[in-house]
Amino acid sequence: MLIIASSNGAIGMDQAIRALKNGCSALDAVEIGIRLVEANPKEHSVGYNGYPNILGHLELDASIMDGRTLDSGAVALLRGYPYAISVARQVMERELPHVLLAGEGAERFAREIKAEQWDAMLTAETVDVWREGLKAVGTTQWVDRQSDIIPEITDETPLLDLVTLATDPERVEGTVNFIAIDGNGDIASGVSTSGWAWKYPGRIGDSPIIGAGNFADNRYGACACTGMGEMAIRAGTARSLVLYLKTGMPLREAARQAMMDLRDLGGEFIGGMNLIALDRNGEHVGMSSRAGAGYIYQTADMNSYEECEREVVRIPGRWGGVARD
Repeated sequence: MLIIASSNGAIGMDQAIRALKNGCSALDAVEIGIRLVEANPKEHSVGYNGYPNILGHLELDASIMDGRTLDSGAVALLRGYPYAISVARQVMERELPHVLLAGEGAERFAREIKAEQWDAMLTAETVDVWREGLKAVGTTQWVDRQSDIIPEITDETPLLDLVTLATDPERVEGTVNFIAIDGNGDIASGVSTSGWAWKYPGRIGDSPIIGAGNFADNRYGACACTGMGEMAIRAGTARSLVLYLKTGMPLREAARQAMMDLRDLGGEFIGGMNLIALDRNGEHVGMSSRAGAGYIYQTADMNSYEECEREVVRIPGRWGGVARD
């Protein structure tokens, strides 16, 4: 039994590993661990109190995958429901012929299954950070208002240029990843995020996209990503890593190759990427395009989790076509 997670998953690790010890499935452990991160107001990249989009709305994305059956469920642009990972799991397990629900449809589904709903999803402090972030790029006429949303904004309000200026490239890498192997040898993976700070309304990253930000297959292993999700979508990063395992590559080599694939991406916006992965034998690895990043792991016979440094695979970054470190 094993769990690996992004470092911000530490708050959920104890309960997740306890669930495995008590005979719960890998899917259960992944959901339990991620829910605790989603409810953590100090984590601004996931769930409750995450950084909102440019209009001040919090939109959540999540996905979960069963490595035994390759079943999966995902939600995107979910508002008002903090436990996006649990709604995603119900998309997988209810009698729906779908994998991904988004926006109003995801919220309707959450109401139907009586998912836990919260009236307030942002603290006053986070609203202030949002306001100050927009003021910094000259939008004081919008954000001096007293509401955490802006009902005065209409469909005709231009956002395109503003989003390019306001989106913070240093705040695009927030997501929580969990991957677990249970006592039966089954693998599950899950990802949850609130997405970029100040993103364009309706932006969906890699987290709810099976094959991009999340993939699990008992026969080979699993991968979950966090970073600039547009890159993982374009390269199919999580699925690529598992396919490299399928070809017989050792885990670390497969992970390096999945990261190096991102160097081939053209375009004006290339940022950072991180991933965690394991193979069917329980070997695990973390990769990052930047030095100093870590991930955590715990087995059933460990008293607490330990942190490992991620191997660095450099990806030359650029923002608006301008090279950056």
